[in-house]
Order: sequence, then C-alpha cells, then structure tokens
Amino acid sequence: MTLTTQIVELLLLALPIASISWTITHEDVFREPREFCQRKSQTCRRLLQRKFFYIFICEYCLSHYVTIFFLAVTRYKLLFDDWRGYLIGGFALVWIANIYMALFAHIRLDVKKERTEIKQAEKKLEKENKLAA
Repeated sequence: MTLTTQIVELLLLALPIASISWTITHEDVFREPREFCQRKSQTCRRLLQRKFFYIFICEYCLSHYVTIFFLAVTRYKLLFDDWRGYLIGGFALVWIANIYMALFAHIRLDVKKERTEIKQAEKKLEKENKLAA
C-alpha cells in the first residue's frame, strides 16, 4: 500500500475514533453513565478501579481504546506490514483523532461565544426599542 493511501486512511479512520470518543466523554446522551464513572473514578478504593472508570471521562484516554478496536476491525497499519505498523498506526490515529477533537472543541466554543454575543445584542436592542417607544 502506498504511503499516500495510508495517510488518507489515517485521516479518515481518525474521524470515527474522534467522534466516538467525543460523544462518550462530552455529549448529553452519555451524561448519566459519565457522571457515574466520574464519581467512581474519584471514590473507588482501588487504583485500578479508579483508572478504569477514568477512561470513560477522558477523551484522550478513551481514544486509545477506541483506536485499538478500530485497529482490530480494520487491520490498519502505517509504514510497516508487521506489528510495528499496528503500533505506529495506533499512535498516529490517536494523535490525529485528538487533533480533530481539539478543533471541534474550539469550534464549539466559538459558536457558543457567538450565540452569547447575539443574545446580548438582542437584549440591548430590546432595551433601546423600549426606551425609544
């Protein structure tokens, strides 16, 4: 497989990894299980238990496990055709997926900021209209 094909696959495979990791760790559909994991990650007595539950609240941590799943399903390898390809491909997928998640977080923050500014501008216009009337 050519390097160009491998890079295209890397960029494409990282999308569902980022999407799954982000959805589980941030979106409301998983809020209750995430809150449960948050509590368990702070209150369990055993270190392994705390770390296990922490996986489900950290997008970076979870992306490693989602990547392992995708490597098993797709058999994606980067640069080498043996175990080294899986290792390099896995870490590259995690890295790209986390770049995608960081970009998405930045875009969401910008959208939220714009919505807040619009609401403030609308309230200001309403006050001005009431004063003018």
